Amino acid sequence: MKVAADADKLRAEGVDVVDFGAGEPDFPTPDNIKQAAVRALEANLTKYTAASGIMQLKKAICESHAKDFGTDYKPNECIVTVGAKHAIFNITQAVLNPGDEVVIPTPYWVTFKDVVNFAGGSCVFVPTDEAKGFELTAAMIEAALTPRTKLVIINSPCNPSGAIVERDEFEKIFQLTSERGIYLLTDECYGKFLYDSEPFSIASMPGAKETVLVVNALSKTYSMTGWRVGYALAPAALITAMTKLQSHSTSNPTSFAQWAGVEALRGPQDSVAAMLAEYRRRRAFVIERLRAIPGVTCAEPRGAFYAYPNLKVLLGKNGMQTMLQVSERMLAEAHVAVVPGEAFGTTEHVRISYASSMENLKKGLDRLHEFVVKNS
Repeated sequence: MKVAADADKLRAEGVDVVDFGAGEPDFPTPDNIKQAAVRALEANLTKYTAASGIMQLKKAICESHAKDFGTDYKPNECIVTVGAKHAIFNITQAVLNPGDEVVIPTPYWVTFKDVVNFAGGSCVFVPTDEAKGFELTAAMIEAALTPRTKLVIINSPCNPSGAIVERDEFEKIFQLTSERGIYLLTDECYGKFLYDSEPFSIASMPGAKETVLVVNALSKTYSMTGWRVGYALAPAALITAMTKLQSHSTSNPTSFAQWAGVEALRGPQDSVAAMLAEYRRRRAFVIERLRAIPGVTCAEPRGAFYAYPNLKVLLGKNGMQTMLQVSERMLAEAHVAVVPGEAFGTTEHVRISYASSMENLKKGLDRLHEFVVKNS
């Protein structure tokens, strides 16, 4: 947040800043989705809805998940939320008691740690190995489980690393958690953006509905970040608890945004494939350019739209002791905004979003290259 604020300040001063920090697609929301919202507005569908979302959207979510992954969720096992972050917050509030442990692989998405802490839970981090592409295995998860473990959170593809959990390992993790009665939260926000494997949901496993908690959003898949439409699929009793909480916090998600969500899920899906093809092209360019910088390494992302390069070559140089300091200097001197790895639980990396035009990627990576060479 500090880097973003500093970047905005520089822009206000007329500085040309290349922003690699944005965690959102640079594509417009598809027109059919926007027009669905317009129709909802014209039909005066602007009043309160049920706290858990309109039935039409809950049905569309269940049908879409069933079509994609072979699951069989019903509307009473679905809640529509104000983005996926809201769904995760509601889950942690509903299931965690003070002292409950939550297993989270590192690097992790920034919100996981804070919502667990807010609920009174205790984070148990599982470091992954950059040399192995930040690979996560069931054995790594098993070593972190204790009698106090209440929840395991898996984000695949991962923000920030782009790593994925292989299907056989995910199935083993599910066996570990289900046998112990531990909830397994699968964050599927980038599930449609995979480069070398087919989309998969652990919720399709037999018996998964008892302990698997699915979280997703329309934000990334349909370039609807500002619409704030997310959802969770979970046991009906948990959905009821989350709905009670939601009714006293946000009430319902925005009415006309929900109708746009119905169109997103039931309408043409061409835009998803088009975005993935462009991300694949950008990924190849970004990884090649990063690996050409002396002293910089970068595991190849297998999903999402982030690169997570290791910039330890800069640590200890010219007063830079942390990645936050590296990021601040990079912004001030090279006018490139990145997110420091401390936000994701690591100390040698920065996150670069390649949800940006090729022109910006080229310009920003030229500047980054020059900055590293100058300071290392």
